[in-house]
Amino acid sequence: MGRREQREQIFKLLFRVEFNKKEEMPEQLQLFFEEAEKPVSEEDRLYISDKYEKIMDKLSQIDELLNEKAQKWSTDRMGKVELTILRLAVYEIRYDEDIPTSVAINEAVELAKKFGQKESGSFVNGILARFAE
Repeated sequence: MGRREQREQIFKLLFRVEFNKKEEMPEQLQLFFEEAEKPVSEEDRLYISDKYEKIMDKLSQIDELLNEKAQKWSTDRMGKVELTILRLAVYEIRYDEDIPTSVAINEAVELAKKFGQKESGSFVNGILARFAE
């Protein structure tokens, strides 16, 4: 599985956070891999799980950053798809030294185009551009 597909899987897993209590997420993590459309290698499972856990550990800081940068928008007003994509991208921009900012932004916009609504890509790009300044 390539990085883009891994990122998409992390997005799908993070999306569950919006619909489940924090204490339910370990079970959701297990279900996520059991319900996968195609088998996930152990290497991919470890990468996805590890990055998901790291994002969850920083979620409150990520949301604070989003609330600071997203002028006239707060995380509680954002669509769940866009918020999840932004959380993943902000983690990659601020905390993942292996991913260049431009790659994180580009991948987030692609996810928004695939899973969001018509204007999601430009919304995500506009907010993430503030992190690149």
